[in-house]
Amino acid sequence: MDKDKNRDNQIDTDSGELEEDPREEGESQDQEEEEIPLTKMTKAQLIKKIEKVQEASDKNLDLYIRSQAEIDNLKKRYQKERQGLVKFANESLIKQLLPVVDNLEKAITHSQDEDSIEAIRDGVDLTLKGLTDILQKAGVETVESVGEQFDPNFHEAVSEMADDGVEPGTVIKDLQKGYILNQRLIRPSMVIVSKKTA
Repeated sequence: MDKDKNRDNQIDTDSGELEEDPREEGESQDQEEEEIPLTKMTKAQLIKKIEKVQEASDKNLDLYIRSQAEIDNLKKRYQKERQGLVKFANESLIKQLLPVVDNLEKAITHSQDEDSIEAIRDGVDLTLKGLTDILQKAGVETVESVGEQFDPNFHEAVSEMADDGVEPGTVIKDLQKGYILNQRLIRPSMVIVSKKTA
């Protein structure tokens, strides 16, 4: 009998209730405190809540200050890159134009050494060809004018001239070429337009 009694006692103690995890208890206390209205909180609970709010506030302020600093750094970096782009945007075009300058300098030198006007003309022709090739690569095209109908979007009429050989309003002379850069007019052609004879 005593053995059975001891065994029963052992089973009771072995199968006794488990102790609660103190962390779970602390979490439930926190949840209870948050659920309690401020007006019903004790002084200790209010102080604890204020400390938590202050801690969250400090954390958020720190994050805000860091974010602002990062934004300022990005702005400064962007401005620096933008200034660099503006400053050196034409670098590749200028590099291509430098041989044209060299050719013009050579033409001037040859004109001093030689009496041949033909040599100078050839040098200038080659230089002009080199320059127009560079401009074409950069997307520059000339405005077609002579023989075309006057178009105020591309032509600027300097004067009119009587000419029965063409229809009135036709461009008969190009005084200064116009240019288009990547489908946008950058300079209109200065032209003389035909009109009827009186």
